[in-house]
Amino acid sequence: MRSRPDREIITDDWIQFVIDNPVKEHIQADGRIRRWAAIEAMDGKYLRVILLPDGKTVHNAFFDRGFTL
Repeated sequence: MRSRPDREIITDDWIQFVIDNPVKEHIQADGRIRRWAAIEAMDGKYLRVILLPDGKTVHNAFFDRGFTL
């Protein structure tokens, strides 16, 4: 995930923040869990973190340009 230039700025702290403080959560049909939270250091852009069904393993993380509450 971090090898992509648009994602190498995402920090572990931001990912953990989203996991612990989501403003929205959605469970996909395959059991993966999507969580979103605003990252103030990035001017409030929303980071989406996708967890595997175990709720602990990070599958993906990226800034979601289309997210709305």
